[in-house]
Amino acid sequence: MSDALWPAGAATGIGSLPGTDIAESLRVVLGELPDLPHLPELPARGPGADMIGRGAALLTELPVEVYAGRWKFANRPGRDLRRAWDLLERDLDALYEQAGDFTGTFKVQVTGPWTLAASVELPLGGRALRDHGAAREIAESLADGVRRHLAQVKARIPHATLLLQLDEPSLPSVLSGRVPTDSGLHTYRSVDVSTARSALGAVVEAAGVPVIVHCCAEDVPLEMIREAGARGVAIDLALVADLDALGEAIDAGTVLVAGAADPRRPAPSSAAIADRVRTVWHKLGFSSTLLVERVAVSASCGLAGASPASARALLAACRDAGRRLADDALA
Repeated sequence: MSDALWPAGAATGIGSLPGTDIAESLRVVLGELPDLPHLPELPARGPGADMIGRGAALLTELPVEVYAGRWKFANRPGRDLRRAWDLLERDLDALYEQAGDFTGTFKVQVTGPWTLAASVELPLGGRALRDHGAAREIAESLADGVRRHLAQVKARIPHATLLLQLDEPSLPSVLSGRVPTDSGLHTYRSVDVSTARSALGAVVEAAGVPVIVHCCAEDVPLEMIREAGARGVAIDLALVADLDALGEAIDAGTVLVAGAADPRRPAPSSAAIADRVRTVWHKLGFSSTLLVERVAVSASCGLAGASPASARALLAACRDAGRRLADDALA
């Protein structure tokens, strides 16, 4: 039986897109990424649509607000949180309108507990990461919020199979004690692997659907992510320094969303993207057949900074690259 979470030769998006029109963004995603579409994030809409605000809005009984341009915990829900809730509700309504009859695998992105802890400030100052008890509360609250959020998504697209992506760009810095304090003169103490794994695992377990963890860093903790219960990882292939660790993870059953195109550069051709994935995969020593079962193609990160035309072209190139890889495996 295949370990794939998506159809052979699938491509997907990491999350964010340019613009402010969620209905149009969904039409683009469903049109360009039919095998593994996702719920787009549109940070250009302002606070509450950004990755941290959107993730913090899912926390239960831990209200947040914007203060001096940063998200921090608050005593009660206010205007900023209500706006974040409203944006998310609009997105879910648009999802129903654009994809209510969708029957394939659909991906939803949520900011992970450690990136939230490294970003949201405590009421008296400093990131929540400074208080490991607060970080545990974030994980517990997010687990409950993720469960509710996925139920709301499922209600809009009842025939779809859901896949959750936890965005954890800060995870390696959290583990190594490299998250800077506000002054920049110090860093927060590191979180041990067992604590990080437990918190991440609580959210993975609560999701009740397959989970992949997205981390755009050089030192992605692949083994810890797998031990936390995640089925896969989404990484930037250009930042993979330890092929042995990646090979061991895949050999253990991990699936891969392969970031093979940098949106900050001119869009490569689908052939170039496919070659990038194929080259790394063959260095790992795995077969082309396993590639199309275990790998989905994507850009290396979100596309919020791209123009609408460039973002659409890059999604299409990733889609065509995935199909090239599938055709190669069948040849």
